[in-house]
Amino acid sequence: EVQKLNQQLEEKNNEIQQMINQPPYEKEREILRLQKSLAEREKAQATSDVLCRSLTDETHQLQRKLASTAEMCQHLAKCLEEKQRKEKGNSDEQIPTERSNQVFLLLLYNETSLQALICNLQEENRMLKQKVAHV
Repeated sequence: EVQKLNQQLEEKNNEIQQMINQPPYEKEREILRLQKSLAEREKAQATSDVLCRSLTDETHQLQRKLASTAEMCQHLAKCLEEKQRKEKGNSDEQIPTERSNQVFLLLLYNETSLQALICNLQEENRMLKQKVAHV
């Protein structure tokens, strides 16, 4: 391991010596290339940051929409239940009807599909953050 590290150190020293021995115009060319590379990386980083913020905002928006949809479905289910009680004469036995089942299924479907979308966006957001960290 020590020999391997010494060899790598020797290779790096040789690279440094080559850079020192290069004519000034080649050094300047290398500096310009590195500056260009840095500028491209900074631009990619800025783009990734914008995408991450956008995905985060969209995730929050979808979470709020999911919450309001769930609240609306709960409200509709309560209204339906009250209507059924009135129609049944406030009987103690409550039999779920086809309509209440449809409301429940709609709520379940909306919540599941929005949760899946949120999970997909969070996964994409995580992947973009990994790419940003890699860059």
